Amino acid sequence: MTDARPDIDPHPLSPYVAWAGNRNKDPILASFKELFPASGEALELASGAGLHVNYFAPYFPSLNFQPSDYDVEVFDSIKAKRAAAGNTNIADPIRIDLTDPSTFPDPKAKLYDAIFVINIFQVAPVAIAEGIARLGASVLKPDGFIAIYGPFKVDGGYTTPSNADFDKEILAAKVPEWGLKDVRDLEKAAAPFGIRLDRRLDLPANNFILLFKKA
Repeated sequence: MTDARPDIDPHPLSPYVAWAGNRNKDPILASFKELFPASGEALELASGAGLHVNYFAPYFPSLNFQPSDYDVEVFDSIKAKRAAAGNTNIADPIRIDLTDPSTFPDPKAKLYDAIFVINIFQVAPVAIAEGIARLGASVLKPDGFIAIYGPFKVDGGYTTPSNADFDKEILAAKVPEWGLKDVRDLEKAAAPFGIRLDRRLDLPANNFILLFKKA
């Protein structure tokens, strides 16, 4: 894949999303090797085309992965990548609308050791964090975690000039709710559901993994 960055397009099947996914998959994997349990259940939110879940799964053969997305259009892509890779520890994708708790998995059926979501908040409202926290409060195991990857502001400021430039580019599209979100706003959104920020991991390209746990 070319290193040239395509125009920003948040559609899960776009060239931009594929480019970004290939660019960040190895640093995320390195962190997940430290975070994920040896065995158990992991739920990916906003799985998109299925690049990440299918890339990660072979490294965790005793971990069962559940991909999900709001857009059922991407399900065929997730399944095709699963078949091409021969991944046997990835379930069929399920639809989850993070603004609609009626679409959340049933906690009586299964609880998860890990919930992860990659690169959505620059093109999603902070309110989505409420949905993620509500979901986590329901289906996370007591010692489970939520890992949110992406670029963020901290305490109202940018951590690097490149993130400021990236945010300026996103905001120039003038799409409501687009733009880098502040870590503190995600914390505030999660708090009412008993979900707290445990730590922030620095990753390459000025991105973070925000690790949330039950309070």
